[in-house]
Amino acid sequence: MKTNNNDEQRKTLPFPGKYILKSTVFIVASLFISAALLGFLGYLNFNAFAGFKLIPKRFKPRFPYQCDVQDQTHQILFSQNLISRLHPNRSQPSSCPSYFRWIHEDLRPWKETGITRDMVEKASKTAHFRLVIHHGKAYVKRYRKSIQTRDDFTLWGILQLLRWYPGRLPDLDLMFDADDRPVVRSDDYTGQQNKDPPPLFRYCSDDASLDIVFPDWSFWGWAEVNIKPWGKSLEAIQEGNNITQWKDRVAYAYWRGNPYLDPTRGDLLKCNVSENEEWNTRLYVQDWDKETKEGFKNSNLENQCTHRYKIYIEGWAWSVSEKYIMACDSMTLYVKPRFYDFYIRGMMPLQHYWPIRDDSKCTSLKFAVHWGNTHVDKAREIGELGSRFIREEVNMKYVYDYMFHLLNEYAKLLKFKVKIPSDAEEITPESLGCAATERWRDFMAESMVMSPSEEFPCEMVPPYDRLALKEVIERKAN
Repeated sequence: MKTNNNDEQRKTLPFPGKYILKSTVFIVASLFISAALLGFLGYLNFNAFAGFKLIPKRFKPRFPYQCDVQDQTHQILFSQNLISRLHPNRSQPSSCPSYFRWIHEDLRPWKETGITRDMVEKASKTAHFRLVIHHGKAYVKRYRKSIQTRDDFTLWGILQLLRWYPGRLPDLDLMFDADDRPVVRSDDYTGQQNKDPPPLFRYCSDDASLDIVFPDWSFWGWAEVNIKPWGKSLEAIQEGNNITQWKDRVAYAYWRGNPYLDPTRGDLLKCNVSENEEWNTRLYVQDWDKETKEGFKNSNLENQCTHRYKIYIEGWAWSVSEKYIMACDSMTLYVKPRFYDFYIRGMMPLQHYWPIRDDSKCTSLKFAVHWGNTHVDKAREIGELGSRFIREEVNMKYVYDYMFHLLNEYAKLLKFKVKIPSDAEEITPESLGCAATERWRDFMAESMVMSPSEEFPCEMVPPYDRLALKEVIERKAN
């Protein structure tokens, strides 16, 4: 029987449906493999799988409660790179807040000479620890224990910075003093024989010192007095702001604190209301020992936004209380300070706060409250502007950006190759977090960076020119 050519072709050629079936299986399998990979990396929203929507989802390494978490650095770096590829058209970073300009001023003493290894090591006299960042990892040499756990929470914050901007910090080597008052006196380094001041980082400085200002430990929590990490505290204070409207708040100036840290605080208590005097103030002594025993029930920050005016006054040095007071929407009555932290130099009197004379506190406070109660709208505006500055320009994003730019600018000045000291130990979230207990561990967990930033660091602002800097200083002084 003669066969048909078409029949022969059907016998020798594969059935077209098989191609379609194989292709379909291959495509589906590829999709599921890709989905599994992307899901592992945290980039596929399986709830939207029907539409196969590819979106960036935050990578969430868990806190090392069981101390068995492997190093997440590789995954975080990989996630950061993938985020960059998924967002090729991300907008350029905005300019940093104005107070970032002071980074240039704080580092100016070493601008011409640079920083040598000898200069760094000379700062070990008072330092609590030496920090070395090498190839994206942190190493610490400890010299002495700090007050409470300031050193541990400062180091914890630096580890979070490395997670926030992974792989972006240069190698560096620095000394950190976690005590209150600055110690590098500028007068000691004005002569020719001893002209190289040691670069020393700390939480505050003053006009007569060269200490380099860095964000304080409480941004990641102050466990000893039950003050939560800054992000959580800021949310709670904002809720407290909403409880009592400004016009309904108590029309007096409020302060609660420890008056025994410095004579200027003891002097403040003379301004309290009495049978003979009404200074328009309501001042309270904070007994931290009693608060600790009673579970801090009378020291919740969010419950202290009930007065139209709140007083800020330094203690032994600058006070951690500053940011919590200024976040309350109340007009801050700011007693003339000697010390400054990293952000207060960006705030202006009569715009963000009302200045109070240190040499005549009582009359100055009484006048400020009277003025506010007769200019209610203006007083409320000053309070709200100060509070907005704290919320918008001192949030954790900008805290990390300040740390990032300060450390980058500092590293540019180093004139030696950074090496890991033989007696330094590597620190990781595991090595610090696993050793912590109770509130200390809770606060580390709450402040742990769970994914790299999806934004670039803000764009560093240029230094002040000499005339502009002089005008800023004079305006603050007056």
